Amino acid sequence: MGKVKSIGNQKASVKLSTIIILVVITAIVSGLTAGIIVYSSYTRSTGVSYSSINNDVALKQFLEVYTSVTDDYYEEVNKTEMIEEAIKGMLNYLDDNYTSYMNSEQTSMLNSVLVGEYQGIGVLIKDHEIIQVFKDSPAAKAGLVVGDIISKINGEDVTDVTADEFVKLIRDKNKKSVVITVNRNNEYKDFAISISKLYVPAISYRVIDDTNIGYLRLSTFSSTLESQVKDALAELNKENISSLIIDLRENSGGLLGAAEGVGSLFVQKGEVLYSLKSKNENQTIKDKTNEHFDLPIIVLIDQNTASAAEILASILKDDCNAILVGKKSFGKGKVQQTISLMDGSMAKYTTGKWYTPKGENIDKIGLTPDVEVDLELIYDNNGTLIDFKDTQLNKAIELLNK
Repeated sequence: MGKVKSIGNQKASVKLSTIIILVVITAIVSGLTAGIIVYSSYTRSTGVSYSSINNDVALKQFLEVYTSVTDDYYEEVNKTEMIEEAIKGMLNYLDDNYTSYMNSEQTSMLNSVLVGEYQGIGVLIKDHEIIQVFKDSPAAKAGLVVGDIISKINGEDVTDVTADEFVKLIRDKNKKSVVITVNRNNEYKDFAISISKLYVPAISYRVIDDTNIGYLRLSTFSSTLESQVKDALAELNKENISSLIIDLRENSGGLLGAAEGVGSLFVQKGEVLYSLKSKNENQTIKDKTNEHFDLPIIVLIDQNTASAAEILASILKDDCNAILVGKKSFGKGKVQQTISLMDGSMAKYTTGKWYTPKGENIDKIGLTPDVEVDLELIYDNNGTLIDFKDTQLNKAIELLNK
């Protein structure tokens, strides 16, 4: 059986928290993070209006302090930074790991991942080093390669800047191109690179050599994931696969709607996908589509499989009798809502808990694999991890070949 085309890297992915995409977001189009311009007549679903909160004593106290400080403090006050800190303090008070404030640069990076498209040059970096150059991207066409160390952006030294500042340096230039200076084998080279709208692959897929087993890896739950998975399944079915391995390892989640959409491609119409419980409402979400998948499925999970990835894994296990192989998942059984602020920043806060099709909440518990398997890690003489043997994937293949 020949290989189906592959999108992206087949190796274990780098954790999302350790990489950034060099992006310049020109518009926020994600439904998850889209803000609403609110007028005083707007009323929330709970019946609280923005005009009625004028009578809120706590808010009046806050405004009194804000006004007094901005008027009378002996030095000039940066109102924007002070309000940012006030918002952070309000969210920190909730003492919830998933509730946080994100500045405009962090919001832009998150949106680029969730939307599945971004304005950028097409590289992934870690600690200033380019670890991936997207095929046919402006960076690839300009000549950047894996291993290049970025030292300057538009002539400005970036040796000590943070990931957020990387993005800001590009955005602040407001140009259609950027000049990247890299250190390549102790030689400095300048590359003029155009900034373009790029597509972020959320999957890779293939038929495993010498088998009829399809392999589908999901890296993040973006708004384009459902259509990508649907196309991949069509291609794999053309190869007459007899079973499917879905790899959710190192997948930290993303959009709830993406998990629902992908799950609907596999389960029978009417099956429960998940349920949500919040302060004011309980919901049970069922599949409304006519699509389903009849072949045996094994799902690979690990300690970094979280959130939307855990939702999909539970859907496949409970509704499709999929076998979970690997290590216990992260255990994020809460959902968040976002509100976008006028300066491009975002507040993200927990609004409820989600439950598996069988009614279980896995928060701080995780999904336990049916077959637990450790990766075989390979170290050099200095104790540095240099490679791994994918014993988890091998076990899945073994089970499907029985």
